[in-house]
Amino acid sequence: MGEKIIKVMIVDDMAAHRRRLERLISKEDDLQLVSSAQNGYEAVMLAALHQPDIILMDIEMEDAQSGITASKQINKSLPNIKIIILTVHDHSQIIVAAFQTGIVDYLLKSSEDTEILEAIRSAHKNLSPIRPIIAEKIRHEYREMKTREHSLLYILRLISELTYSELEIVKMLCLGLSRSDIAKKRFVEESTIKKQINSILKKCEQKRTKDLIDIVKDLKIFDILNKL
Repeated sequence: MGEKIIKVMIVDDMAAHRRRLERLISKEDDLQLVSSAQNGYEAVMLAALHQPDIILMDIEMEDAQSGITASKQINKSLPNIKIIILTVHDHSQIIVAAFQTGIVDYLLKSSEDTEILEAIRSAHKNLSPIRPIIAEKIRHEYREMKTREHSLLYILRLISELTYSELEIVKMLCLGLSRSDIAKKRFVEESTIKKQINSILKKCEQKRTKDLIDIVKDLKIFDILNKL
């Protein structure tokens, strides 16, 4: 008894790319093309109608992330269908967003025909790999997320631990005012400002005023505060 025929659906808004994939699938004895869609809306409708085993899904069609939206809807209502993203996009954020919908593989359109065919068969057997380039993109995105998380925590800490008076001093330092300038504006002795700055540095775990100013400017803390 021969192997089970794998039913494949293609989703791509470019006719030339659909034809390329249609020709590729038609040459394989164990693959059967059951439908082709031109956009995410058609993909959802035709997936429900034809119940393919595998969908080759583009991302940018009627809008920038229509393939991701369609993948999410299909995986929610038809979880047995395996979706492989086949796209030109290799941005870390898009890759992570795609995998969050439940897709099983992610390929670039520049992939060789043999790689696409292998991806279809592997997905059908639940053996889809995390490709090295995709793994690196995912690691990069989570590193970026961790950096953003750390930055947010630092902002919250700075806002919660510094008094209003101390925040005003930090703002003036960021504007380039000297200790003597700040003392004059606040009608206090320069030694008082010096003590306050030392207290601020201690709370922020910084040794130099310049380092604190660089961090505050880099995180755009006062831009954030002004929006609150």
